Amino acid sequence: MPHFTINRRLGSLLACALILLAPSLQAGDFMARTFSPGPLDQPALAQQLSRLAPQANPGVLNLAARALECADPSAERLAVIDFSLPSTEPRLWVFDLQRERLIFRELVSHGQGSGDNMATAFSNIPESHQSSIGLFRTLNSYQGRNGYSLRLKGLEPGINDRAYQRAIVMHGADYVSEAFIDEVGRLGRSHGCPAVRQEVARPLIDSIKNQQYLFTYFPDQEWLSQSRYLSCPNSPSRLAMQ
Repeated sequence: MPHFTINRRLGSLLACALILLAPSLQAGDFMARTFSPGPLDQPALAQQLSRLAPQANPGVLNLAARALECADPSAERLAVIDFSLPSTEPRLWVFDLQRERLIFRELVSHGQGSGDNMATAFSNIPESHQSSIGLFRTLNSYQGRNGYSLRLKGLEPGINDRAYQRAIVMHGADYVSEAFIDEVGRLGRSHGCPAVRQEVARPLIDSIKNQQYLFTYFPDQEWLSQSRYLSCPNSPSRLAMQ
């Protein structure tokens, strides 16, 4: 088993154990408290995201805001996926930052290798069929074997920077639907791609394609403590554009 995957799973088990010891905390709250700034230091962008998506975990949105402000403070659109939630819940949010609007709140799949209803394992390794976490920049859209799709560039070395090589793209899928959940008890799973409902694939992809950003979250200790986008210097360094 790859060392990378072992570390991921150990981190995930530790996070789960801590949440079980503190049942009053919601999923993701422990990591949000550990790695997010206090209320006085909360970025204005994080406050904006929380206002637009009150159903989302504010700690996750805070981390997404920190990553984006480190990478590209002038970005117009941001998508956030919270993989600590089950696949049966809407866990993808797309924000129009210029107009201060929530454009989409949607179901989204994870990879076959990541888990069943709950994703628990993540990888950067080709053929793992696992999803990846971290910050991505969106590239061009194209028509492929999965229909209208969006190429993604992983920005975090060792975490998701093989996404393009692995053909991790956003696309529509018939196994992402309420009907599939009613029949199976969870969404269908991809080969690691964040698949969405076929009905919204084209407008959703068009809303974030071409140099916008996707932030995917899971309470993974190693990533949260080491990501250069979550511990960026106060002055934005535009790391994503390097």
